[in-house]
Amino acid sequence: MLPITRRHTLGLFGATAGSLILPRMTFAQGKRPSVTIAVQKITNNNTLCVWNEQSNVGERVFFPNLWEGLINRDWMGNQGPVAGLATEWKRIDDKTLELKLRQGVRFHNGDELTADDVVFSFSKERVFGNTEPKGGKTIFEADHKPTTVKELPAAVPGIGRRLWPALAGVEAVDKYTVRFHNATPDVTLEGRLYAYGSQIANRRAWDEAGSYTDWARKPVTTGPYQVGEYKPDVSLTLVAFDEYWGGRPPLEEIRFVEVPEVASRVNGLLSGEYDFACDLPPDQIATVQAASGFEVQGSTILNHRVSVFNTQNPVLADPLVRRAMTHAIDRQAIVDALWGGQTVIPAGLQFDIFKTTDMFIDGWQVPEYNPQLAQDLLKQAGYKGDAIPFRLLNNYYTNQTANGQIMVEMWKQVGLNVEIQMKENWAQIHDPEGVKGVRDWSASANINDPVTPMVTQFGPNGEMQQKKDWTNAEMNELSVVLETSTDRALRKKAYARMLEICEREDPAYQVLHQNAVFTGMKSSLKWKAAPAFAMDFRSNNWTM
Repeated sequence: MLPITRRHTLGLFGATAGSLILPRMTFAQGKRPSVTIAVQKITNNNTLCVWNEQSNVGERVFFPNLWEGLINRDWMGNQGPVAGLATEWKRIDDKTLELKLRQGVRFHNGDELTADDVVFSFSKERVFGNTEPKGGKTIFEADHKPTTVKELPAAVPGIGRRLWPALAGVEAVDKYTVRFHNATPDVTLEGRLYAYGSQIANRRAWDEAGSYTDWARKPVTTGPYQVGEYKPDVSLTLVAFDEYWGGRPPLEEIRFVEVPEVASRVNGLLSGEYDFACDLPPDQIATVQAASGFEVQGSTILNHRVSVFNTQNPVLADPLVRRAMTHAIDRQAIVDALWGGQTVIPAGLQFDIFKTTDMFIDGWQVPEYNPQLAQDLLKQAGYKGDAIPFRLLNNYYTNQTANGQIMVEMWKQVGLNVEIQMKENWAQIHDPEGVKGVRDWSASANINDPVTPMVTQFGPNGEMQQKKDWTNAEMNELSVVLETSTDRALRKKAYARMLEICEREDPAYQVLHQNAVFTGMKSSLKWKAAPAFAMDFRSNNWTM
């Protein structure tokens, strides 16, 4: 398989057909260009809040154009930490991190970024609600009376505690210095600051908004672009913020348009209606490449496609059945058939970025494809052919429907009776009514440590356990080790054991393949795709 790079286009460079089609772009005299981007989905919950929209689609529209953190992710590089709204940071001890803010940073409403905004961004009012940190009590909560008390969505405090389980509070040391205080030791505090969710919002804009929804549909942040217009389920327009601390943005507007069907995204791109078409499956790349003046950029990203099991289902309560399901899937056949070999089967729920912190478990692999073993396990379990429901969305993930259909056939070959139930949205996927069974998901490495996604998604506070899909007592004990120990060897041993539990002994999920993102675009546009869902339109990634 050819290596995948950000500008790798599946060996189809040079294929030309048809006439040159100019994209719909604005090149008025003295005016910066504007672009239109066709996406399959803008957000899942119809807000622009980084805590309420923890999704792959949210990453694309949020970063790095709208939201920024004290520490940022190196979107165009190795995805590790780089200086953001903080210029430097240091450890005070194993529970305390001090950061110096970048001076002169302006929010979209003209306010200067200060420590007060950082304290607010990690407050009970903004994120944590009535929750308390593990191992302690909230401290340094600002004495602040908001103009309008806002009711947070029920999911936000839970998500906040998944990422910051033991954050006791943020202290404003002075106008440009803050200290993060944890109730327990945590070697990943720096990483948590560049993870999805830990971005900084303006306190005054929150106070002045009439409701959470009012604020969440037009948050005031520090990014190079600000919200111009947001029409939920239709479009999002970001406009240039010329006072951006990182320099004048190169585009006048970025308009994301929701176009669920792949064919419509491709046709719109080739007709000039859109300048970019996102989430292209590999079988559509040749169509784009064959049109003169168009190309496709793509790469694997720090996200794995997984399917997860609900153990409240009486059939799936038996780990032998779940183990059989993991051995019945020929992952390489799926990669070859649906992805043209342009992604890989990872070493379980691991990412290469973990190697930078020496937390990668060498020699670990996903369960082998072994139909005979799967049949033997089903026999041991006394499986009688009871139906197992598979709640499936229509291509929220690239190739999702086809992937689901192939897996059902593979399960059928070993005697498993899995029935697809098509659903329209995530609310229906998670609906507690009715019998659950299998569902699709993905897992991202938001930082360079396996605490995310292993603990944040599958630990005691993770969505998997909070939705009562699965639980394991030893896994929960090991989660505490991974979150609080400062002994690297002990943490690595705990992580290795977690992989054994979640992928072999008591399967919570099965890893299918590493995700890959492909974006169609006009070849003349001087832009590069990041190895992520995010699309970077800062000045260092756009030239005319």
